[in-house]
Amino acid sequence: MNIDGTPTRSLRAHPERRVIDIIDQTRLPHALHWVRVSTLDEAAHAIRAMLVRGAPLIGATAAYGLAIALGDDASDAQLQSSTRTLWQTRPTAVNLHWALTRMNDRLSPLPPAERCAAAWLEAATIAEEDVAQNLAIGQHGLALLRQLPWRSGQTLNVMTHCNAGWLATVDGGTALAPIYAAHDAGLPVHVWVSETRPRNQGLLTAWELAHHGVPHTLIADNAAGILMREGRVDVVITGADRISANGDVANKVGTYLKALACADNGIPFYVAAPRSTIDFDLPDGAQIEIEARDGDEFRRVHGLDDHGVPGVLQQLPASEAVANPAFDVTPAQRVTALITERGSCAASSAGLLGLYPEQARG
Repeated sequence: MNIDGTPTRSLRAHPERRVIDIIDQTRLPHALHWVRVSTLDEAAHAIRAMLVRGAPLIGATAAYGLAIALGDDASDAQLQSSTRTLWQTRPTAVNLHWALTRMNDRLSPLPPAERCAAAWLEAATIAEEDVAQNLAIGQHGLALLRQLPWRSGQTLNVMTHCNAGWLATVDGGTALAPIYAAHDAGLPVHVWVSETRPRNQGLLTAWELAHHGVPHTLIADNAAGILMREGRVDVVITGADRISANGDVANKVGTYLKALACADNGIPFYVAAPRSTIDFDLPDGAQIEIEARDGDEFRRVHGLDDHGVPGVLQQLPASEAVANPAFDVTPAQRVTALITERGSCAASSAGLLGLYPEQARG
């Protein structure tokens, strides 16, 4: 991704100093602020407080967080306790647990003296694989977009929800990867960006698209249905935080409503995600733990005042009861197809095993 013409990733690793730099996404789109992470607690806080967010980026950050934690003490006890600290930061995104399991599988057999260096190498491998997989997702998604029944010369209107772009990954994005690929290939694409309350992560998507030069329009979450009804949406693409073995999709709350509206209006609903987001050990979405976020995310609004000074506005009394689920689950039958780094498939056990036959149980 380019920011003002400069190639940029959402995470920068400095293994020689045993630190990483991340973008504080809570300050976007008003300020691009990099934060240095040099301790386990700082890595855990960055994930929990959503300085980093998006399932693939959470996984990569956790991997580097574990590498940082082993810098001074790589004992079995430190490996286990650090893994536990990071594991407990956020419950829904499976990439977190996938990355930590992979790190432990790599590090546990090694003598402690070799673990720190190996941890940095494995975390870097996870990050590079993420970038490569997202590029592949973009090309597979582009192939699907080219097959849509829209006439040459007309604008292809894509709707997305939350932020599943390069800010949600190390680079490239998942749901936005096909959009970037389409734009770069010369397709006249326009994006309807759902605001995604209460954290307004659609603003991150708009910020990304603006830097890439992709035409887009922000909309209120509740405007999605009427735009579909009026024939102004050709396709919806979202990311995912966890996909169960049968193809059910957990993603940012509000995704399910868009899938329902797509079904009612005959609009394709695609979900883009890498292998690390697919939980083959989870039979269906009913068993996915849905994270409940602090009600203050709903009660308060962050922004700039008339003088450009950042601040927080309390929009309802602190005593007001608030329910704030961070995710919902879209049943597999409402998903037109899943787009992965290996290609696209039906949202079903058979479809997923067709792409990942090594996951078949004997």
